[in-house]
Amino acid sequence: MDFMKEYEKWLASPCTTEEEKAELRAIRGDEKEIESRFQSLLSFGTAGLRGTMGAGTYRMNVHVIRHATQAFAEVVAAEGEEAKKAGVAICYDCRNNGDVFAREAASVMAANGINVRLFDEMRPTPELSFAVREYHCTAGINVTASHNPKEYNGYKVYWSDGAQLPPKHAAEVAAKMEELDIFTAPKTMDFEEAKKAGLITMMGEETDERFLSEVMAMVNDYESVAKAADTFKMVYTPFHGTGRKLIPEALHRLGVKHLYCEPKQMVKDGNFSTVVSPNPENPEGFYLSVDLANEVGADFILGSDPDADRVGLMIRDHDGKFIPLTGNQTGVLLFDYLIGALRRAGKMPEKPVGIKTIVTTSMFNAVAELNGIDHYDTFTGFKFIAEKKNALEGSGEGKVIFAFEESYGYMFGDYVRDKDAVTAAVLMAEMAAYYHLNGIKLIDALDACYEKYGAYAEKTINLVMPGLDGQKKMKKLMVDLRENTPKAIAGVAVKTLRDYLPGTETDLVTGEVTKMELSESNVLSFILADGTVILVRPSGTEPKVKVYILAHGENLEATRAQVPEYVKWANSLAE
Repeated sequence: MDFMKEYEKWLASPCTTEEEKAELRAIRGDEKEIESRFQSLLSFGTAGLRGTMGAGTYRMNVHVIRHATQAFAEVVAAEGEEAKKAGVAICYDCRNNGDVFAREAASVMAANGINVRLFDEMRPTPELSFAVREYHCTAGINVTASHNPKEYNGYKVYWSDGAQLPPKHAAEVAAKMEELDIFTAPKTMDFEEAKKAGLITMMGEETDERFLSEVMAMVNDYESVAKAADTFKMVYTPFHGTGRKLIPEALHRLGVKHLYCEPKQMVKDGNFSTVVSPNPENPEGFYLSVDLANEVGADFILGSDPDADRVGLMIRDHDGKFIPLTGNQTGVLLFDYLIGALRRAGKMPEKPVGIKTIVTTSMFNAVAELNGIDHYDTFTGFKFIAEKKNALEGSGEGKVIFAFEESYGYMFGDYVRDKDAVTAAVLMAEMAAYYHLNGIKLIDALDACYEKYGAYAEKTINLVMPGLDGQKKMKKLMVDLRENTPKAIAGVAVKTLRDYLPGTETDLVTGEVTKMELSESNVLSFILADGTVILVRPSGTEPKVKVYILAHGENLEATRAQVPEYVKWANSLAE
């Protein structure tokens, strides 16, 4: 793409507004900024699109939304008239322009003769996945940038199983976007006219109730929650996002009497004015909730991200101070609890299965094995987890009781095929109430897991590499690691290299190369002599390379002490 030619095209187009033209005129002469906005189209992958908002082909705006939706509409229409009739479900979160982008997408779909079910206001991501499955839609669209900063928005796409788009269909959409002109190709029609014509149907509380009925069916122990209710206290924050309605409602239905919602963050706010980042992975965002918890005497804090697919916890340490749990710690703690809860309730299936991603703690495997549960790894992303779940259950090999990834995403049941903070919030509160009833602090329950399953410690490092130079640096880093594989990391020998692009495992001692089940993903995994695994993966949605340190050792203190040495090596990759 000739970025200067595209820049002039946008300035001259009758399709761009005066406001957009003014924004573009303001950068005239700044060739680097023009290139960053018009270097190409935003990359359309299985997760759809994500980028900062603004004018340009490499930004999120109404033109990009219409363009992507026209391409997606043509992929849906190619499935036939029944697919068009089954239609598309559309959802959005609290972000600025979310409702605008969602209505634009609905109008383009309607103009292509495709029925649309649009939520009447912002809703959690898992409810969109649920709606696709519940109403037997052909596809789904979710306008969200998940936990990204306020400057971002995104466009997630789903297929008929409620999971994110399969690679085949994602490639078809991307190819059509290359073919179609961004201004002249999209069909559109007046939103209100589309509603009158029956092409757009609004969804509301009736869908909420259907979704919540499935969520509440996942509860294992109402009795313990009821017994603990008078003294169990918890704090919840939605970080200004979509969890603010359904999560408190679900927790009340669970039986939580003393639920304190952080009032300033219960307000819908696409600018996320109370936090630097609306990400439950970042503990500093919980400062208001910590103050509230200390005020009311709560021991348990739960926060969901803006589209309510991720959830993070804070608990009191042995000194009574609040500390964050990592996604790995939360997942292991919950997995261990669920196994016991399902067995106590008589709900454990005949062939229980757990699923995690390759960048998630190996402690999950230890929990599964010690409890006689099969376990599987997938690539990062719940699309791959959903594929594995469908394959296992479709073949009768097992029933998935829990799936998670380290980035605070958890999935349960059969009614969604994505991360689900609503159901996770309910089961985490059930777990916390159960331990409270039995006089066990959550920090002690976590310590008991380490005693039972072994010494593990994890750390994720984000090597941020913004802009065009950053993209080149990311590519070079992966090439260098492949061509010059380290013999040791932080003084510990590297025994095995797993390269998930060709799908090969190389024994660095013997040189023997074997094929792996997983392939075609740009991820490198270094297996060290002490059992530690370090993975390096360029992010698919943000300008960063992620380094996952999954340490394992003889005892917890020594294992945790080694992590900073691995962190030094990870940070050196950005130098």
